Amino acid sequence: MQALEGLAARIDAALPQTQCTRCGYADCAAYATAIASGEAGIDQCPPGGAQGIARLAALTGQAARPLDPRFGTEGPRSVVVIDENWCIGCSLCIKACPTDAIVGANKLMHTVMEPYCTGCELCIPACPVDCMSLENASGQATGWAAWSPAQAQQARERYVFRQERLAREAHEETERLGTPALAAAAAGTDSPPPPAENKQAAIAAALARARERRAG
Repeated sequence: MQALEGLAARIDAALPQTQCTRCGYADCAAYATAIASGEAGIDQCPPGGAQGIARLAALTGQAARPLDPRFGTEGPRSVVVIDENWCIGCSLCIKACPTDAIVGANKLMHTVMEPYCTGCELCIPACPVDCMSLENASGQATGWAAWSPAQAQQARERYVFRQERLAREAHEETERLGTPALAAAAAGTDSPPPPAENKQAAIAAALARARERRAG
């Protein structure tokens, strides 16, 4: 078990830490564990590219092979840019970003902190008004040639910090709402519904405003 965990840790350290999920797993650590256990192949990480596969081959003793096209293609490092004219401040992109690289407040324009963006693209489908786009940040360089170990370490640290923050906030929210919810359940009454409906209504209203601006 310890040997497996040690191998998974070494594999994780060899991954670019973009946390893009293109490999089919929730994050780089989960993919590393899957490789170590033989569940996943070493050819499923587009951001790592051919050099990344070579690194994984050396760690696992497997033969290097081309990137599996089912998981994407190797390409230059990208960063996301937000069109400020169309951002409606819905904050959905902030929730999708694995490294907290997007800043802004609800109903206010958001912006991307370029040094922290891994180009994972997870924020783009989350945007309801298509105001996000990708820009090439590495020219002709692809894979590890476009992404340094220092950048990978920074991305890992920011991802871990975000996961810890989300867990802490969830725990605090449970502590805050847990007792009233249990009391309401014991009394046979319904606890207050979550504010999801209000959130959806706000997004719908923002979308309507965005459509009006585009039409005008």
